[in-house]
Amino acid sequence: MDIYAWWQNALDLWGTLDQHPLLHASLGLGVLLTLALLLGRVARFLILHTVKLLGRQPALLWLNDLLRNKVFQRLAQTTPSLLVQFGLKLVPELSATTQHFLGNLALAFTILFVTLAVSALLDALLAIYARTEHARTRSIKGYVQLAKMVLFVFGAIIIVATLIDRSPLLLLSGLGAMSAVILLVYKDTLLSFVASVQLTSNDMLRVGDWIEMPQVGADGDVVDITLHTVKVQNFDKTIVSIPTWRLMSESFKNWRGMQQAGGRRIKRSLFIDAGGVRFLQPHEEQRLADIRLLSDYIAHKRHELHSWNEAQGPVAELSANRRRLTNIGTFRAFALAYLKSHPDIQPNMTCMVRQMQTTAQGVPLEIYCFTRTTAWADYERIQGDIFDYLLAVLPEFGLSLYQQPSGNDLRAGLLPSSLAGEQRALNTEATKP
Repeated sequence: MDIYAWWQNALDLWGTLDQHPLLHASLGLGVLLTLALLLGRVARFLILHTVKLLGRQPALLWLNDLLRNKVFQRLAQTTPSLLVQFGLKLVPELSATTQHFLGNLALAFTILFVTLAVSALLDALLAIYARTEHARTRSIKGYVQLAKMVLFVFGAIIIVATLIDRSPLLLLSGLGAMSAVILLVYKDTLLSFVASVQLTSNDMLRVGDWIEMPQVGADGDVVDITLHTVKVQNFDKTIVSIPTWRLMSESFKNWRGMQQAGGRRIKRSLFIDAGGVRFLQPHEEQRLADIRLLSDYIAHKRHELHSWNEAQGPVAELSANRRRLTNIGTFRAFALAYLKSHPDIQPNMTCMVRQMQTTAQGVPLEIYCFTRTTAWADYERIQGDIFDYLLAVLPEFGLSLYQQPSGNDLRAGLLPSSLAGEQRALNTEATKP
């Protein structure tokens, strides 16, 4: 009897609903929406569980990238809107106008989630590409960002056209009339995109390159290349964001060539005091000939100079009439031999010691060579060791560096010799701990 009574009550309720079409349609929509949400949850669980199982196989590890970027989650979110879209025909007492409006609304949600799924797919493809060898030299992040921008613009147009029940071509034609405004609004984006294409196609910039751009305060490694900006991490760990178009409109220095060549240049001068430049005496030549790096050079120069002097015939014994070895020329030959024998100097690159134009600070001797390493710390250590040694060996050739006098030097020069000695003694005592 209880079952029969329940059935009678259900029939009575159904009859009551037949008398109220709006209530009947509302109940049908509620049932459809509830069913769509439940089936959406089931579809999401099945899709994700299946993908996780497939992603364990070595050949399908790329599915994990799609999963991490929520590609399948976005696709599963289209299930409720699709069910609502096709299930509206089964809802009783639903007017054609309401059915059409709700169908367009469900279609708009479907397009929205499909757009988000394609955007997530682009992110996943970028993550997969980042693990390849080509990602070290060519960045596609700018292209992906541009593709996502175009995707969202067209997705928004289609969604709006669906909601207002108009053709998307009508809105696109309106965008054509607004092209001037669009070009003005997206001027930086267009400039950055063109610059990004040129930088990538001409291989002018890569992630990991060391670049210098003083006008924007950039001196460090490129860490990211996007559509609008290039991020540079300076050596003080600060981050500089440079608009991509500025890298094409302004100059910058890329140190990649140095890193690929395998040698970093040393170009620094020793300023020799011109007052110490003189000819070598015979006993000095003999002493310097005992230096291993100079023995062959001095023997060759002695023979050359002796032959030249003999060819001049009987002339007065004046330095102007004879060729002789100089201390600065001998030091220049020693420095060059020292560099060529140094284990940290690249032998296959330019190596020379050249005398530059004399200045008010003395005679510059420029050391020009390349180290075997491009690592900054090692480069500075090698450069420091070379100049430490050359500075220490200068007195062996009777030479000294030019150094501007300090205040103490001037005061000592104005004092009598006895007082100057006392002043130096006082200075020494003052510096003791």
